[in-house]
Amino acid sequence: MGHKLRIAGWLALGALAGALTTVGLQATARATFAPLPLQELQQFAAVYGLIKSDYVEPVDDKKLITDAIAGMVSALDPHSQYFDAKSFREFREGTSGRFVGVGIEITMEDGLVKVVSPIEDSPAFRAGLKAGDLITKIDDTAVKGLTINEAVKRMRGEPNTKVDLTVFRRDENRTFRVTITRQEIKTVSVRARVVEPGYAWVRVSQFQERTLEDFARKVEEIVRAEPHLKGLVLDLRNDPGGLLDAAVGLAAVFLPDDAVVVTTNGQLEESKATYRATPRDYLRRPGSDPVARLTVTTQGLLKRIPLVVLVNEGSASASEIVAGALQDHKRATIMGSQTFGKGSVQTVRPLGPDTALKLTTARYYTPSGRSIQAKGIVPDVWVDETPEGNLFAALRTREADLEKHLAGPDEARLTEAEREALRQREREREQARQRLEEEQRKNPGARLLPEFGSEKDFQLQQALNQLKGLPVVASKTASERPAKAEN
Repeated sequence: MGHKLRIAGWLALGALAGALTTVGLQATARATFAPLPLQELQQFAAVYGLIKSDYVEPVDDKKLITDAIAGMVSALDPHSQYFDAKSFREFREGTSGRFVGVGIEITMEDGLVKVVSPIEDSPAFRAGLKAGDLITKIDDTAVKGLTINEAVKRMRGEPNTKVDLTVFRRDENRTFRVTITRQEIKTVSVRARVVEPGYAWVRVSQFQERTLEDFARKVEEIVRAEPHLKGLVLDLRNDPGGLLDAAVGLAAVFLPDDAVVVTTNGQLEESKATYRATPRDYLRRPGSDPVARLTVTTQGLLKRIPLVVLVNEGSASASEIVAGALQDHKRATIMGSQTFGKGSVQTVRPLGPDTALKLTTARYYTPSGRSIQAKGIVPDVWVDETPEGNLFAALRTREADLEKHLAGPDEARLTEAEREALRQREREREQARQRLEEEQRKNPGARLLPEFGSEKDFQLQQALNQLKGLPVVASKTASERPAKAEN
């Protein structure tokens, strides 16, 4: 996808009168010549000129053009985006798994930042922070009242700058202050542990550049600790996706060589592609192949071991590709709830040294040809979040709920029963919202659902029952969601 978009032309704006004086524009896009719409460009120029001349305050030219580009792109679909310098840098940090900070995985508890785990060999790890520590202040700012994103921004910064954290350690009943020097952190998107003899849990929280390597390393550690592994739970709940090649590689860990993982289709010839369980489709660059290494070190164990994949409404894009491939090849039992339904491919095209365009260029299809878009993956076994049911799942947004989403394969053919199901879901959403507000009022800042992978994780316990051939407590109320209501 390395073709360039070349636009040649000129647009002369009458800055005071807002009039277009000369237009001679023509677009050259991928060897297809098409004239740009003159009338619409004249209107754009007129609006631009009126803002410059009549708006209550002066407006910077660069801001006007940048906002116009961003608006044009965001109107296409929820996932296309124009990156300015700041957002492009943040995007690259997210996919690379690298950022500048102190190096802790966090959550919120009682309105404070709770350390879930310090990242190994990070500044926070070396400073002695422990899982369960509560951060009450960041520099001189009280954490109480901050959102988790606001707290993260305050802890991040430039390399080699310092941040003071005030920490309460409950098991020692003491508060102390620690000064940490920010560094570039390499995040680990994979967590794993042996949950009981013979059975392991591996969680992938996002598909990043290092995900395959991290996955291989974690599973190798598990197999060394538990050489007679009988079953594996692959946890993709709330995994928003990420890099396509990482998803193809993870599927390749469990599938036969050269098996189809996903196909794509779009306007461009290069967007009509088939991705298989082969190194040429998952290695970003020549070099070490973690999938092949893992297969050798485990003697092919992951190609044949019983496998359950946990998914929910937060499993999107790359995680849906993995779940769909393993489901179509009958390699795993998919458990949980219907996934998000982001079945579109975004391609990032640099526009300059520090700006870029993320553009939807194709749709995803599972190996059997199913479209993921606005539908997602329907689990083989529906399992509620808790023994009491799906307490807050109705509040989670899916692709079909987003404005301007690409139409799914079934959106134009809803039956009256499906429309009633959607109306019922809206009623459930309101009930869940009221229940959430009540729980938050009674227990401000408390975790309302068990942590993934913990002993209280109901869905994980049902996945283990599935692997052992024991009875599974399947949902009695969950059902497939139609894509969209018709007016």
